[in-house]
Amino acid sequence: MHLYIHLPFCLKKCNYCDFISYAGIPRGQVRRYLAALFKEMELVAARFQPRKISTLYLGGGTPSYLSGEELLDIIERVRNIFGIEEEAEITLEANPGTLTPKKLELLRLAGVNRLSLGAQSFDDALLKAMGRVHQAKDIYQAFYWAREAGFSNINLDLIYGLPGQTFSQWEDTLNQAIKLYPEHVSTYALELSIDTPWGRRQMLGDLLLPAEEEVLSMYGLACQKLKEAGFEHYEISNFARLGFKCRHNLSYWENQDYLGLGAAAASHWRGKRWQNEIAIENYCRSLEEGKLPVAEEEELDRRQKMGETLFLGLRLRKGISLKEFKDRFGEELMSVYGPEIERLVSSGLVEIREGRMVITEKGLPLANEVFLAFV
Repeated sequence: MHLYIHLPFCLKKCNYCDFISYAGIPRGQVRRYLAALFKEMELVAARFQPRKISTLYLGGGTPSYLSGEELLDIIERVRNIFGIEEEAEITLEANPGTLTPKKLELLRLAGVNRLSLGAQSFDDALLKAMGRVHQAKDIYQAFYWAREAGFSNINLDLIYGLPGQTFSQWEDTLNQAIKLYPEHVSTYALELSIDTPWGRRQMLGDLLLPAEEEVLSMYGLACQKLKEAGFEHYEISNFARLGFKCRHNLSYWENQDYLGLGAAAASHWRGKRWQNEIAIENYCRSLEEGKLPVAEEEELDRRQKMGETLFLGLRLRKGISLKEFKDRFGEELMSVYGPEIERLVSSGLVEIREGRMVITEKGLPLANEVFLAFV
């Protein structure tokens, strides 16, 4: 079973961030949240009786904002309430500026075996403009400490298309990331929401972003350089060395069942989808009253399940198996989505080869257009 835990705390909100996270939360409120989270674990385990955890992902926010002891407690609660498989993948997202050797040692002791560092850039001026609380030197230091603590599976998150970012700056960030020799790299094009400081500036015309053509060139450069460095481009934005694909995220892209705990966390379980209360106050109050903190719930119909299986699976470079689709839904893919697929094939955005439908090289930068065909 796949489990996600949302820890919505951070030192400071970045200028581009629209994730559900809160800065400057008093320690008393953090303790209240953790007590509610432990209550949710008990209620969810009793209601759904899932199998042991095969992947656990602690995301945020900045999970590493919490102390090593708090993170150790969370994972031990999961182990005691749900059970964790011996070979489980346990991932923690971390900001390089919030790690210490002691905290990393405690995380390894807790069983965390995959560390995802929010590096974002190796350019200090860009990091400062983004509102990050770390500098490039902190990435190197955190990476070194993580290796010393025994982490042999480290991901680096990188962002391109930043305001004022040049092609050469992005190339330098890729070079610096590759030199560290991580096992996994995620590269994301900047996307802005009106709910963020940068999003509001963009709406006012007060933010100079790279041209679309340059952003596409940055993506192409990442694909090229990471492939040359020995990474497999296995998902639109993700690159892994052999044996180090993110098993937890694969569960999303393969449209498997998963449970989410914490404020704003989403779950997808046996044909139903739901999301928890977003506000920490509402989340905690529900659990203190002995109720699951579900804010929205939806029963997926057959067509929705098919569509989601397609647009999630097409994020993977291996694409969708026509046989597996038929085995799962009892219908041929072409009989359900024939016109949509023919249009995408004729546009050169997808192709069918060796029993699979995959996005083409031309289609990769236009993936959202492909996904819309199946929504």
